[in-house]
Amino acid sequence: MSELIPFTHAVDGERLSGLVGGGEPAGASVVLLHGAGNGSKERLVPLLEEFAAHGCRALAFDFSGHGESTGVLRESSLRRRFEQAVSVIDAHARVAGPLVLVGFSMSGQTVADLVRHYGGRVAGLGLCAPAVYAGEAWDVPFGDGDGRFSEIIRRPGSWRAAPALEVLRAYEGRAVLAVPGADAVIPPAVTEAVSAALARRARFTHWELPEAEHRLGRWFRDHPEDRREFVTAVLTGLGGQGRAATRARG
Repeated sequence: MSELIPFTHAVDGERLSGLVGGGEPAGASVVLLHGAGNGSKERLVPLLEEFAAHGCRALAFDFSGHGESTGVLRESSLRRRFEQAVSVIDAHARVAGPLVLVGFSMSGQTVADLVRHYGGRVAGLGLCAPAVYAGEAWDVPFGDGDGRFSEIIRRPGSWRAAPALEVLRAYEGRAVLAVPGADAVIPPAVTEAVSAALARRARFTHWELPEAEHRLGRWFRDHPEDRREFVTAVLTGLGGQGRAATRARG
């Protein structure tokens, strides 16, 4: 197993804590992006090691206000998460070779923002119980759960015109959508919309995990067989041809 090397990265007035490992010449660079709340890179370490073991340059980091990074969570926003991810990727992911983005929960939105930014450089996506948000929420600080950001995202159907869905409809690379059987966070209609968007043009697998709950980073940490299968699915056929598929795992 490839050794993971800690790094720190200064951006946006914060110092972000990250881990990087693996990497073969011209291999893929895989970036893992944790979710909101108490999410951090730590529970993604086994997944990071799995990607590195497949010859990828694999990295993950804590967004500001999370894990070992500096910052205050309530001052963050979707825009700040996107800008921090771009800065880390530009500094630590090789330009040569495919770029693969794996996002959990809130970072489903960040993945879509990065696809818009990097365009054809992005060859693969792994979306794990992803969220997408109304465009007006993008620049609003998260606050403490009772401010404008929460008001926007709790508005019924506010996500339906999410710019992220347009990005995913146009995406033509490899994509795996991992869907837990019991998700108390992401409404089924959001998952259905993301699935339909990816099925439009991507080389797409809709992968169901019937016994899993929303925190799929924890699930992959504790279920090595599913972790290996997910990594294999995301990396299969990068740059090649494929077709849409649906899988279910018990």
